[in-house]
Amino acid sequence: MSGYLASPVEVLEQSDTTAVARMVVAADDPVFAGHFPDFPIFPGVAVVEFAHRAATATGGLRLAAIESTRFVRPTLPGTTLTVHVTWDDAGRRCAAAVSDADGVVARVKLRYEPC
Repeated sequence: MSGYLASPVEVLEQSDTTAVARMVVAADDPVFAGHFPDFPIFPGVAVVEFAHRAATATGGLRLAAIESTRFVRPTLPGTTLTVHVTWDDAGRRCAAAVSDADGVVARVKLRYEPC
């Protein structure tokens, strides 16, 4: 999945059970090319990749499945996104809430396996 998103991800906090990261959706990010011309919306797959990058910032895990996603509202160029990732007890599944200044944008559940 990595490589699709050009905007940099900044990890703000990280522990064995949680992670918090932030990114600014760059207006010139290539993901906007052809995606709703004249009304650019950050693609859902890019929101999922943002959550994935935050979850795997320390490495050692490979994405095994996107278990669920729920997109609440669109994300536009220039938006600052923050993701809060919470890991389960086994450290193989995580739930991520992606938000902007107005609230939740998406909820994502991901499953991982060791590399």
